[in-house]
Amino acid sequence: MLYVIGDLHLSFEADKPMDIFGPGWEDHAEKLRENFRIVGQEDTTVIAGDLTWGMAIQDCLEDFRFIDALPGKKIILKGNHDFWWSTASKAKKFFEENGLGSIEILNNNAFFTNGVWVCGTRGWFCPTEGGTDHDKKIMAREILRLEASLKAAGEGEKIAFLHYPPFYGKYYSHEMVELLHNYGVKRCYYGHIHGSGCQYAYEGVADGVEYRLISADHVGFRPVLVI
Repeated sequence: MLYVIGDLHLSFEADKPMDIFGPGWEDHAEKLRENFRIVGQEDTTVIAGDLTWGMAIQDCLEDFRFIDALPGKKIILKGNHDFWWSTASKAKKFFEENGLGSIEILNNNAFFTNGVWVCGTRGWFCPTEGGTDHDKKIMAREILRLEASLKAAGEGEKIAFLHYPPFYGKYYSHEMVELLHNYGVKRCYYGHIHGSGCQYAYEGVADGVEYRLISADHVGFRPVLVI
C-alpha cells in the first residue's frame, strides 16, 4: 500500500515544542508512532515536507531515527521549515552513514511503487502581484523541479506530492497546475496548511485533478491511504 502524510515537525533535539500551536499537537510524536501501526513493513509512505525543526542535519539524527523506525519505506520531500536540507546528496550520505535505510529522497526524480509513479517537489508561494524577486526565483526553480520529477516518471499513473498547495485563497500557481494537467496527473496531495487555515484549503476535484490536504494535524496524525 501507499500512504502519505506531511508536516511531522519533529523536535527530539531541537527546542521546539509543538503544543504551543494548540492542544491537538500535544504528544504528537507518540500519536504518529501509534497511528503508523496501520502501515505494513512492505508499504511506502510519502512524507510531504517539514519533517524536523533541526537547523543542521547533524541536529536531526534522533528525528530521522524516529522516522526510520516507523514501519515501511519512507519517501521524503523538502518543506519550507527543513532548514537542515542543503543538498539531496548530502542527506543521502548522512542517512547511509547512520544506517537509516528506509528513507528515500524525492528531488528531481520519481519513484515507482504500488503500480504508480510518486512525483513531486516542495513548491512555493509567489503572489502574481507583489511577489518579490526572491520569491519569483524560488518559484521558477520549483516549477523546474516538478517538471523534472514528472519527466523522470515512466508510463502509468503519476501522483503529485507537494509541500505547498498549488493554490490557496487568492494565490494560484498557473504554472504548477498546468504541469499537472500536461503530464496527466489526476491526484495531488499537499501539506503546509495548519489549524484554522485548513478551512481555506481546497479539497476536491478541480479541472480533473483531485486535491487533498494531508498536513499531520489536519489528518489526525494518521497516514492517509493513497493506493
